[in-house]
Amino acid sequence: MSLHDERSEAVKIVEFDAAYASDFARLNYEWVEKYFTVEKHDREILDDPQTFVIDRGGQIFFALADGAAVGAVALIPASENVLELTKMAVSPAFQGRGISNHLMRACVAFAKANGTRTVFLESSRILTTALTLYQKFGFVETPTDPNSEYARADIRMELAIESVSM
Repeated sequence: MSLHDERSEAVKIVEFDAAYASDFARLNYEWVEKYFTVEKHDREILDDPQTFVIDRGGQIFFALADGAAVGAVALIPASENVLELTKMAVSPAFQGRGISNHLMRACVAFAKANGTRTVFLESSRILTTALTLYQKFGFVETPTDPNSEYARADIRMELAIESVSM
């Protein structure tokens, strides 16, 4: 999938490639460290996406501009027909260009193609831009998980895939 932006060259959304694993970590550590403290579960996923995402049947999508990874998002199976959307990041130099919308579309398409019924995410209320994006795609707030692996998570949202139209 390619898209064009008047402020940049073509941006392409691609599935996981180990060549971009360090970019997945870099992009996410950058925003987590800006707003929060890096937690154990962050390190697990970011330092070993092959084991914690791909080998579990998940997927990581990258936004590439001129061959460089400028955005990423992961989907990790949580239970049967349920995926967790996590680790969405767009490089600050590329924010505001709609890249997160394209990453979200790739996630929804992947979920539909794999028979997923629900996609959930955990976030923080201080990330208002991210929450607005999730709401735009149909995510609704649900009760938080008292067993969340993230101390910063103070909001949980879900998307019922069968109700999504692309």
